Amino acid sequence: MNPTVAERLADFTSALTETDLPEAVAAKARTCLLNGLGIAYVGLDTPYHPVAAAAARAMYGNAYDATLLPTGELSSVSGAILTNGALFHGRAQEDTCGAAHLGAVVIPLLIALVESGRAPAERIIPALVAGYEAGGLFEELLAGQTTPRGFRATTLFGVTAAAAASSRLLGLSAGQTAAALNNAVSLSGGLLQSFVEGTDEWRYQVGTTAQLGWTATELAGAGSVSARAAFEGEKGLASAFAETSLDDKTIGEKLGRDWQTLRVAFKPFPVCAFNQTPVTAALKLRDQVAPDRIKVVTVKMNPYECGYAGMDSTGPFTSISGTLMSIPFCIALTLVRGTPTMRNMTTYDDPEVNALEKRINLSADPEIPVLSCRIHVTLDDDTLLDLDCPMTPADYAYDFEEMARRLKVLASDEGLDPSAIDRLASFCADPDRVPLAQVFQVFHGG
Repeated sequence: MNPTVAERLADFTSALTETDLPEAVAAKARTCLLNGLGIAYVGLDTPYHPVAAAAARAMYGNAYDATLLPTGELSSVSGAILTNGALFHGRAQEDTCGAAHLGAVVIPLLIALVESGRAPAERIIPALVAGYEAGGLFEELLAGQTTPRGFRATTLFGVTAAAAASSRLLGLSAGQTAAALNNAVSLSGGLLQSFVEGTDEWRYQVGTTAQLGWTATELAGAGSVSARAAFEGEKGLASAFAETSLDDKTIGEKLGRDWQTLRVAFKPFPVCAFNQTPVTAALKLRDQVAPDRIKVVTVKMNPYECGYAGMDSTGPFTSISGTLMSIPFCIALTLVRGTPTMRNMTTYDDPEVNALEKRINLSADPEIPVLSCRIHVTLDDDTLLDLDCPMTPADYAYDFEEMARRLKVLASDEGLDPSAIDRLASFCADPDRVPLAQVFQVFHGG
């Protein structure tokens, strides 16, 4: 009997060890861990984690297994996953693997499971890689079909990432991991409508996605009977969500060769991943022209990005969930006010920004790769300016030292102690030797 997609993937992820990982992959995973924890630290002032914490208390009651990072309060593992996930997602500056924000799903899950004594910290890095490899694989293969239909890649593929990561962390066998992955598919979903309306559901999706992945894993460990072909079957993931097929042999050939972890990119600005390059381009344009001279702007981007929920919105806006998605708003804000910050992203009634964003038009161009853009500007005297900004994930793949430097700048901007980043970095560089308690001390002042 030929192995299924889940079996091929499980054989790979269940055998991952930090010692056997290519150094570039292990180093990238440590940087992802630092980015996740650092962005959470500089996002302590965001308003979403208190909502998640209140919901967690209502659902899970009094339990004392895992720490809520913003307060130091002890909660259940599920409560910590939900609350800390909202914190990781609070600035919208989490890592991104294509369109999926897998770090915000997986890292809070792994931290809570380790703290609760269910697994040793020495497995965090291989477990994190397992999550990126599993979730990133299907994002790469299927998101081009699933995202335009309204499914969010983070939630659709993040359950698989969380199941792979928690299975590796908890030491499940290859057979149990395959069952967990198949369980995960049956629990997957998640929509993009909140981005269309500028509401907050997406902030909490990462926590619930992680909970579902852990559920899939614990069910498998307890002996659940799971469909073998949940990914490639006639009613499986590829068929149901993408109306396409998966080739288990091709997937097997990709594993351990095309490392998804190396595809992970980081966000320099607190805006949507697809707005990072438009903002970068707008910062360059700002050095060339005064915004009040701009008659009209045309932004050419890949159709996949232009068609993403909320990207073409021109307001009026009442939430940062709307502004961070809007290409016209992010470009107008950058041209008028400079680098986007949490403060100016939540200023919805800036008349100069509001006026300029109405003069910014999107144009879908399949010749422009994802993460790139081309901007055409017409000035008040009909002078034309053109800026081509070709970018790839490699342009946003900062190394560990650069990530620490950037996080220190963000910490200072938020009035936080930048030296706290050094303490987070020491844990992320060597989580099997530096105690996890050091992370909690950073967050709640110890």
